[in-house]
Amino acid sequence: MINTEKIVTVEKLNFSYGEVKVLTDVDMSIHRGEFLAVIGPNGGGKSTLVKILLGILKPDSGKVSVFGKTSGATGLIGYVPQDVSAGRGFPVTVREVARMGRMLTKKSLSDVSEIKFIDQILDNLSILNVADKKMDDLSGGQRQRVLMARALAIEPELIFLDEPASSVDLHGQTRIYDLLAELNKKMTVVVVSHDLTIIPKYATSVACVSGHVHKHDEAEVTEDMIHESYGVVDGCPVELVAHGHPHRVLKEHDH
Repeated sequence: MINTEKIVTVEKLNFSYGEVKVLTDVDMSIHRGEFLAVIGPNGGGKSTLVKILLGILKPDSGKVSVFGKTSGATGLIGYVPQDVSAGRGFPVTVREVARMGRMLTKKSLSDVSEIKFIDQILDNLSILNVADKKMDDLSGGQRQRVLMARALAIEPELIFLDEPASSVDLHGQTRIYDLLAELNKKMTVVVVSHDLTIIPKYATSVACVSGHVHKHDEAEVTEDMIHESYGVVDGCPVELVAHGHPHRVLKEHDH
């Protein structure tokens, strides 16, 4: 449940890649218990914003605080990247990758309890049957769920996921988002997604990122949000939306 505690605050943040401005004058906060959907066009700065909040990237100016710290919130945050190709060729099994998440937490379990804990996460993600397989032998969707298992093994208070269902079939997408909704009962969830249909069913808030960030503390797709995120002109196709059509989604959920 969302409360008034701000676990992430961003003030006057600016970020550029060389001469290219990506994020300008960003002010936002994330409250404990939110399910925040981060939407916007390709190149709008969604993944960059997440990497700044994670401490992977440093802003050119401005202030970022996560759990009251400007850095070093390791062990409280889980992260599932969009790129699932990293680490190919490394001879490691699914269960071993998932257990790597335990290295980032101060919580300890016996070896037997830890394996049971990890296997339960793998089972929830429908990949327990490949627990002893090498990562190179998995499909893209399976690899993505393994990285999700690694993040959940931390037992994070806040989890960031960058397009977590992009390599998964429709049934798998629903299962992942249903699981995230269940996890949201005990942790804060931030999901970067092109799929606007997840907003009314799963999200409690929305951040539209396109150079600037406009955060809405409500879970609905409005015309203003579409314009803020994609610069939609009525009747014109929006090639920047990779999976779906904003106007169609807007009309579907206007009723």
